[in-house]
Amino acid sequence: MRVALSYGRRGTSVEVPDRAEVILPGDEPGLRDEAAAISRAVRRPLAGPPLAQLIRPGDRVAVVFPDLTRPMPNRTVLPPLLAELARSGVPDDRVTLLCATGTHRRATAEEMEELVGPEVVARYVIVDHDASAGDHVCVGAVDGTDVLIQREYVEADVRILTGFVEPHFFAGFSGGPKGVCPGLAASPTILEAHHPRRIADPRSTFVTRDGNPVHDFVRAATALAPPDLSIDVSINRARRVTAVFAGPLPAAHDAACAHVEAAAVRQVSAPYDLVVTTNGGHPLDRNLYQAVKGMAAAERIVRTGGIVILAAACEDGVPPGGAFARLLSAARAPADLVAAAGVPELDRWQAQVLGRILGRAEVQVHSGGLRPAQIEDALMVPAPDLDAAVSGALDRLGSGARVCVMPEGPLTVAGVRTA
Repeated sequence: MRVALSYGRRGTSVEVPDRAEVILPGDEPGLRDEAAAISRAVRRPLAGPPLAQLIRPGDRVAVVFPDLTRPMPNRTVLPPLLAELARSGVPDDRVTLLCATGTHRRATAEEMEELVGPEVVARYVIVDHDASAGDHVCVGAVDGTDVLIQREYVEADVRILTGFVEPHFFAGFSGGPKGVCPGLAASPTILEAHHPRRIADPRSTFVTRDGNPVHDFVRAATALAPPDLSIDVSINRARRVTAVFAGPLPAAHDAACAHVEAAAVRQVSAPYDLVVTTNGGHPLDRNLYQAVKGMAAAERIVRTGGIVILAAACEDGVPPGGAFARLLSAARAPADLVAAAGVPELDRWQAQVLGRILGRAEVQVHSGGLRPAQIEDALMVPAPDLDAAVSGALDRLGSGARVCVMPEGPLTVAGVRTA
């Protein structure tokens, strides 16, 4: 049978045996009037006061939104929120939009217009966060590490987070406090949040928050400079808003995570010999760094010694010239990617997870944005033809091989059912 896969901007497909199991998250219908739902949510939040009661004359307002690596419907969420601010008496020049990049690259002018819309770009000041810049303020410490957060956020009179909740491969879920840390944090703070000892903890995984050392740090760091209002949304495969969760942290984020977990988690009876996965399509599969998430989703259900085939467009490449590319180029075996696991450094967390996955299974990569040599340098196998890759894997694994396809990659959290 032929199965459609989320891949880049246009998608692709793969031929697999009819016996293969296809695992998808639940796909809720989009809200009939998404803008109205956003307005209602900020007027009647799940807890805490409505937006209008948070605003005083002359207030400076910071609105945080996710960067270009996330499928956040910023162009749907921001306009009604900004309209509510205007309705509450906040002029445009008292609003600053902060793009929460963490350590990701900043957007070009064209990408920013695509991300939030040309009208928003024209009307408001937008600051693209830079973790390496000096404009961060210490708001306290967590586990002995200073928490350094972007000055425009810390010094705002009213802080508003917007985000999209999906399962996250080591922080449990995206959205909520992650918009502040790592989203607006300085590099030293981000390094501690992603410290190798936290990433190595088995509780640092999809949909786990309680006792998750990564999430614990993120939550504690954000609590030192909390938002006045958090607005998280859930979305469907068409990137339409399916539900809105507004209110203070952690209440709003807790509600969003519970909603998404119910749709995303699936249980399987036994590990698979072959798992075909994706990274959820554009913009999630923008580069190989991000695509480690799709591999991590497959890792949960592939047997030791099995094969994972990843389809990820990677239009930005590895990306080149960054810390992740340097770590990959220096590795000669999967163990090399985690050999320095005790040393916190930029992008080590992603290399650490990749090394763990490669220690469990062979990974083949189908990508229009990566050269075969780049895939090989990353200790993986190029798969220029998806159908041929599946056929070749089955020839090696045998006719009785258990096969699974995860068309949405890390948007589905599959696990092996325990007795």
